Amino acid sequence: MSLTPDDVRRLARLARIAIQPEESGAVLDRLNRVLGLIDQMRAIDTTGIEPMAHAVDVVQRLRPDEVRESDQRELYQSVAPAVEDGLYLVPKVIE
Repeated sequence: MSLTPDDVRRLARLARIAIQPEESGAVLDRLNRVLGLIDQMRAIDTTGIEPMAHAVDVVQRLRPDEVRESDQRELYQSVAPAVEDGLYLVPKVIE
């Protein structure tokens, strides 16, 4: 796939990018090179190759799931204007 100068102007307008007329040739060339690279990558047979989440096979270290802070709900709700059954009450804003 290759773009035309009209395509570049349309893309620039859609992306709200100001491209000067003297720059449009260079932009067209760069975009066509990118699209050419994409076409090359699409031509490669990837049958049987699993998608990767990361280029390096890494494992994320996980910390133990343990409670580190004490329950302070009563303290936090003591300054709330309205609380019922452990929930904050707020004015209705949608009818």
